Amino acid sequence: MLYAQVHLTLPAWVHDAVDTSRAYPTDADKVALAIVLSKHNIEANTGGPFGAAVFGPDDRIIAIGVNRVVPMACSVAHAEMMAYMLAQGRTQRLRLNRDAEDNVIGPITLATSSQPCCQCYGATVWAGIDRLLIGARAEDVESLTEFDEGPLPADWVGALNERGIEVVRDLERDAARAVLRAYGELGGQRY
Repeated sequence: MLYAQVHLTLPAWVHDAVDTSRAYPTDADKVALAIVLSKHNIEANTGGPFGAAVFGPDDRIIAIGVNRVVPMACSVAHAEMMAYMLAQGRTQRLRLNRDAEDNVIGPITLATSSQPCCQCYGATVWAGIDRLLIGARAEDVESLTEFDEGPLPADWVGALNERGIEVVRDLERDAARAVLRAYGELGGQRY
């Protein structure tokens, strides 16, 4: 029999870990939340060391995501992908920064604990993100864990900028690296 539906979930602990009523006014606040999510995910043994959050123009959470690849047996269940899918489901918008009449809504921001891999980079182009905030770099991920982040364009930041996506790197980088290091020291699976 063919499976005719996809069912992906975040772990139950996310409901207690996130205050959806508050604003996250600074870029550092947004990335710090993504890092907290990544840390909780490895501490709870519910996935890999990656967290992400989508924020609306009011600096409030639209959706969050954590890595769920192994628990969900789904290679696309990266933190960014989970956050994008949940945000799109909540808003019913394919491009998060445009409404049904193609009016601009934004800025829409993705904060992520680590630089998006090649899969999440591609999804960022199509998800309707105006700002991308990043904690750890890909080289941090690859040197502190066994993950392969895949190929990106040589000037991936410039390519996103050309599409109107502002990229801010190295926010809370030391804290993001600490989570990756802890995961690597645990000998975690590749997600």
